[in-house]
Amino acid sequence: MSLKIDVTKLLLYDILGVAEDAGEKEIVKAYRKQALKCHPDKNPDNPEAVELFHKLSKALEVLTDAAARAAYDKIFKAKKAVAERNRHLNVKQKKFKEDLEARERDAQDRISRDRAATKNLEAEIERLRKEGSKLLEEEQQLLKEQLKEENIVDSHIVQNDETEDITPKLKIKWRRKKGCEDYTEDQLKQIFNKYGKVLNLLMSVKKTGTAIVEFSSPSAANLAYINEKGLPDTPFTITWLHEQCPKESTLIKGDYSASSHGSQSEGVSRLSARSVPPMPSEIRDYESLVLMRLRQAEERKRLIAQMQEEEEG
Repeated sequence: MSLKIDVTKLLLYDILGVAEDAGEKEIVKAYRKQALKCHPDKNPDNPEAVELFHKLSKALEVLTDAAARAAYDKIFKAKKAVAERNRHLNVKQKKFKEDLEARERDAQDRISRDRAATKNLEAEIERLRKEGSKLLEEEQQLLKEQLKEENIVDSHIVQNDETEDITPKLKIKWRRKKGCEDYTEDQLKQIFNKYGKVLNLLMSVKKTGTAIVEFSSPSAANLAYINEKGLPDTPFTITWLHEQCPKESTLIKGDYSASSHGSQSEGVSRLSARSVPPMPSEIRDYESLVLMRLRQAEERKRLIAQMQEEEEG
């Protein structure tokens, strides 16, 4: 009994164990060798041997016929190409699948790590909130102290600006008398220079003489205000210009007897119970000095204009 075999589904070269370019003699030789082993007469009770024998016979029949072999090779090569493509496709698909799975694992790992880091940060922040940060408290305390010091410095600067930038000035008045010696600018400077440095002197002479003396320090101005009376024949009165009298809290107190000094030239040492102000602090920097000088120049212009108005009045 012959088996019905579909040749298109068989690998005839593999069945015979020969190469695809094997010649007819090689094919016949391989057939004889394989057929002897699986002949039905030798294997009457072995169905697989009988089936193999029939496949060997079909392979010999097809591959030894040129036309049949050519037709089979065409189908065989086409199927082989499809199988190769499928194999490569399977490899690519497998690699794609593996890469996809690897990326998914990496993404999941990153998510897990990010979540763990976030939880850890939240835990640390909560710990700091409960325990408090010693360093933060120290820095905040230092900041408070620094702000306090800056406020004190700013306040001191404002006070210095209010006291240092305005130099002390005295207003001198006297009445001119016929036959009596009148004051000159040099004479007034000589009189007041003995109390301290005179920065400027503005003078106007009409029926009533007027002068404004600007001192370098409140102590010098205060000494002149207390002690100076002018020449015996032409006395003058002294007042503080624009209420510039130094505050008692800023003066250095000292007790000097007015009766122990008789002459006017000794007036510098005739201090009463009234006090002398301290010297102002040094100008902080060049910019402050320039600004102060500008303000002083403006003040002198204003005083000159005021004296001119008084003369015209």
